[in-house]
Amino acid sequence: MTSRLLTIAAAGLAVLLLGAAPAAAQSTDDGSLYSRYGLGELRSFNSAQIHALGGGGTALWSLNYANFGNPATWGHQVLVRAALNGRLDGLAVSDAQDNSKRLTSGSLGALHFGLPLKSNRLGLGLAFEPYSRVNYRVQTTGQTVRDPLAGDSVRYRINYEGSGGLQEIRGGLGYRVTDYLSLGASADVIFGIVEEGRRTFFENINYVETNLATSTRMVGVTGTVGALLTARDVLGGNDDLSVAAAVTLPVALAADRAQTLGESLNRDTLGTVVEGTVDLPLSARFGVAYQTDDRWKLVADARYEPWSRFESDLGVPGFVPGGASTFRDRLRFSGGVELLPAGSDLLEPYLQRVAYRLGFYYDQAYVSPVAGQDIHAMAVTGGLSLPSLFPGTHLDLTFEAGTRGTTDANLVRDMFYGLSATLNIGERWFVKRKLR
Repeated sequence: MTSRLLTIAAAGLAVLLLGAAPAAAQSTDDGSLYSRYGLGELRSFNSAQIHALGGGGTALWSLNYANFGNPATWGHQVLVRAALNGRLDGLAVSDAQDNSKRLTSGSLGALHFGLPLKSNRLGLGLAFEPYSRVNYRVQTTGQTVRDPLAGDSVRYRINYEGSGGLQEIRGGLGYRVTDYLSLGASADVIFGIVEEGRRTFFENINYVETNLATSTRMVGVTGTVGALLTARDVLGGNDDLSVAAAVTLPVALAADRAQTLGESLNRDTLGTVVEGTVDLPLSARFGVAYQTDDRWKLVADARYEPWSRFESDLGVPGFVPGGASTFRDRLRFSGGVELLPAGSDLLEPYLQRVAYRLGFYYDQAYVSPVAGQDIHAMAVTGGLSLPSLFPGTHLDLTFEAGTRGTTDANLVRDMFYGLSATLNIGERWFVKRKLR
């Protein structure tokens, strides 16, 4: 039964990788205004366990999860693992005048696959994950003068819309060099389409609705390297203290942009496709994890990305080539704690075998709509890991709730929440049968 579930999850990974970019580009759900700027709202999903612990977990390794935040942890795999994540996002937006709006949307979050080529020594990791998300709709109104002498004017409405984002396909190896040192590396393909449009509507039927749209396609290949140091029996009682670091190298995405103009959905291309590059900065992560006899896990992490050095041949909201920029360095701090009352004892009552998690994070955004105005996000995370009848397989439920932005400088504040469910399947493959 578990083999069949694992096969279904692997097939789902292949289907998603083939169809991910067009699906993301066609999304029309409303989202955060802040996803309009830069390359969108940055996202990641390293594992269901890590997501509930604040989203860091660089130094966290586990036999029940493949950690896709650090390839060095893949050498600790014992079971073949597949994970499928889906999420529901909610958003309440408000401004300084107490105007508000509520939005919800659902999406397929990530797919992970881990394979121990040599149990607890050499591991393979494959994943599809989100990198950024663009999903917004902003409306402005005004009027244009039709006849200056008569003072006649026509009211109009402009809808600014955006959808799409970047995704990431990752594959690599992790190796336990010694019982204390693990190293890993992966090749990462970042790709996606960002579509932005401006629709203008007039109250006078003599004026024609116009639709100006821009579509930018990007793709590039980078790599991630990681290291993990683990000390055992630090305080006694079969505990582990791990320290880890991982770096994703900077990459220049090849980009091409097409612009169209027309009435409603009937649009004609304006000029030729413009080509250029979009440079993504490096991403450096550092983490500490402490585990006690399979019952308690504590993690703390920091992340740094120098987006102030961002360069692009193509303009994006918040950045003009050779001109103004509101990009700044991104800083993210997170931490979390997990309690598994039963530890590794499978004979304990069910509620004792459920893992209980709680975490937090603080994220200084890499771009702001207003120069000199920092945008921060703060959130609480948590969740449960529910064991199943099949050893190694469980269902993880996680939540996230927080606030982003400010109502100062004519901006808006987001109150957001997220609910997700992840099916984690694990079993042993390639086990030789022995005759007794």
